[in-house]
Amino acid sequence: MIKYTKTTALLLAMLFIVAACEEPEQEIFDGITPEELAQSTDPALIDVLKASAYRRIIGTWGGHNSLWSMQEVASDELVIAHKGADWEDGGQWLRTHRHEYVPTEEAINNGWDYCYAAVGDINLLINQNPNVTALVAELKVLRALIYYWLIDAYGNVPIITEDDTDPTPPTRSRADVFTFIENSIIDNIGELSTDNTKTTLNQWSARMILAKLYLNAEVYTGTARWTDAETQIDLIINGGVFSLENNFFSNFTTNNEGSSENILTLPYDENNAGGFNIAQMTGHYQTQATFDLQESPWNGYASLEEFYNAYEDNDARKSGFLAGPQFASDGSRLTDDNAEANDPDGADLTFTPEINELAPNSLRQAGVRVGKWEYRSGATQSLSNDFSLFRYSDVLLMKAEVMHRAGNSTGALVYVNQVRQRAGADPLTTLTDEILLAERGRELFAEGHRRSDLIRFGAYNGTWWEKPASDATRNIFPIPQNQIDANADLVQNPGY
Repeated sequence: MIKYTKTTALLLAMLFIVAACEEPEQEIFDGITPEELAQSTDPALIDVLKASAYRRIIGTWGGHNSLWSMQEVASDELVIAHKGADWEDGGQWLRTHRHEYVPTEEAINNGWDYCYAAVGDINLLINQNPNVTALVAELKVLRALIYYWLIDAYGNVPIITEDDTDPTPPTRSRADVFTFIENSIIDNIGELSTDNTKTTLNQWSARMILAKLYLNAEVYTGTARWTDAETQIDLIINGGVFSLENNFFSNFTTNNEGSSENILTLPYDENNAGGFNIAQMTGHYQTQATFDLQESPWNGYASLEEFYNAYEDNDARKSGFLAGPQFASDGSRLTDDNAEANDPDGADLTFTPEINELAPNSLRQAGVRVGKWEYRSGATQSLSNDFSLFRYSDVLLMKAEVMHRAGNSTGALVYVNQVRQRAGADPLTTLTDEILLAERGRELFAEGHRRSDLIRFGAYNGTWWEKPASDATRNIFPIPQNQIDANADLVQNPGY
């Protein structure tokens, strides 16, 4: 029997309070021998040991200028327009929108650092606790999740495990990284819990990673794996653990930890786990008065007009945008005294779907804003809403996709219409690639999936507002120049 002491309790508290851990704590648990630790299956002890690894991936995912920003601004969902003196940022977001990104982009380097810092933490924890079977298995699947983000964003990346000592690990092919992710999950999934833990990995979320990997297998390796994707999807559906919430927005409330739909979430908390800043990132400066926010937003991210207009008016999900005339919390009309003279709405704050131009003088009020997450009255810069990495509605749409690709579009419509019915949208009677891609966008807007979906459906290199056709080499981001400068064994991706 393991005896928990004040030292153990203190460590647990520290791991959940410290804003970011550079290294996992090196504490020795009083009263626990190495043999007891190695043989332990006590979930409380394992939670203490793995907390810093999860802490790292909570990190900057939901914040500006890293992996999420890259995924969204490079898609047809969101844009950061250049508004005179605001948001020029060296042209980074204009280049990202136009698929003209270069290896020196700050966000691209930040995304790389975010992923490999997490890999480093995980490898250290595995080395410290090599015989704690359940812990090591979960950490290896967590590392596979991070490598799923890496293979999707950068393609050819170093594979670094707990056994590696090479200070300059070489670039590995995308196919090698794919196999590493796949084997890491298959070899360890049996040790994971089947409990619906949501904020930590279990067999369901591990299967979701595999399903996503197989769904994109043709992009990553050149060989389609639709049947393997469907196998994992069916295991999740038939498990009966998850179901659609009756209300779409229940998945995005401040206290959304009880959602029956969320499969794996990042548990943000304004006091102990900050970093989810979407209200700041998307709101106009005066949006502060709408929600009595403690700080003024930054007036950055807005939806593209065509994307917003793809929602039918009776689709409940369309109300997940801040659009039209804007009001303070007391009901008074908000104004922007610094509105441009050529703004057709004048000083009255109005979010219009149309954005007059990408640069250099986008209007301050132009573009509807992200509003699908609840912005709690009086919220700080960091929200307490859990960010869902995987939702059950995505599982249903993935099931529809594999059926559609296999030629069973009639059967696929059943799953698509389950999702649409929840939103109050009219049922679809036909299904094409374009319709399915659009439906995925409407359901999963701003959740970090759109870029991958566009690539998989062959639409990423097309044209949209203020974005010309792009070359297929842009389907992966460049290896950051900072990383190449530090590691001569890295090989830049083609086209950069």
